[in-house]
Amino acid sequence: MRPTRARTTTAAMAAALTACLLSAAPVGAVSSKADEPPDKPLEYVAIGDSFAAGPLIPDQNQLSCLRSARNYPAVAAEALGARLTDVSCSGAKVSDFSGRQFGLLAPQYEALKPSTDLVSVTIGGNDVSLVATALGCVNLLPKPTGISCADTAASKGDPTAKAIDAWSATFGKALDEVHRRAPNAKIVVAGYATYIREDGCWPTQPIWDKDGNYLQARVNQLNGVLAAQSRAHHATYVDTAAVSAGHDTCAAPSERYIEGLVPTSVAAPLHPNARGMAAFGKAVAQAARG
Repeated sequence: MRPTRARTTTAAMAAALTACLLSAAPVGAVSSKADEPPDKPLEYVAIGDSFAAGPLIPDQNQLSCLRSARNYPAVAAEALGARLTDVSCSGAKVSDFSGRQFGLLAPQYEALKPSTDLVSVTIGGNDVSLVATALGCVNLLPKPTGISCADTAASKGDPTAKAIDAWSATFGKALDEVHRRAPNAKIVVAGYATYIREDGCWPTQPIWDKDGNYLQARVNQLNGVLAAQSRAHHATYVDTAAVSAGHDTCAAPSERYIEGLVPTSVAAPLHPNARGMAAFGKAVAQAARG
């Protein structure tokens, strides 16, 4: 017996209603975005040395590490709306990631967790004694009165250059350990800045032209190691040397991102000032978003 047209229409309507009911949310399920919990804030951990910590920049919120509340991790965290755990510390070496700096501070690696979303790293300058190298290049008198650090390095086979190359594998292992402890995190490596422009600016900065070129070459060499190891170990490199080009220690005081041997704003010599930290933090935040 064939169904009538009315019965067919009724059956079709019932099937459609059943499909609609089956597609609805089950009892107890979240049915609207208004009922969902707010997004979890980004968990951001900053590890590293004084380039990250910001010695002497107001406001210092961790005196044993000379860490500023206006350093690049703080700037990046604010831009990202992230919850920041900053354990960067002036004077840090890679060994302080796994050991107690000054014999007191917790190893920086301990701040990393499986829930960490973002890690920023700046390290290496103390491992290869860049500050000591820079201080060895100071000449208060014009050429030829004094000793060229570039000539001295060349006569000894450039131990600083050799130390940078030898340190490369150490940094790669550090990145692997960051990945192991924070397997879900994006790692952003911030390099070191342009400290002095080509041929320097003696006597504004008391470093001869050839010595300024030598010193920045060693910084660039270290940055090359940081960039290469970042690529090899699944991290994103931020070129702060490019960000600070034209804002080095030879720039007018109001344009500097890096302070000279005699600072013109409240910051440590040969370190970023608050202006520089703002620029570097913006670059790190952009890299984190990317």
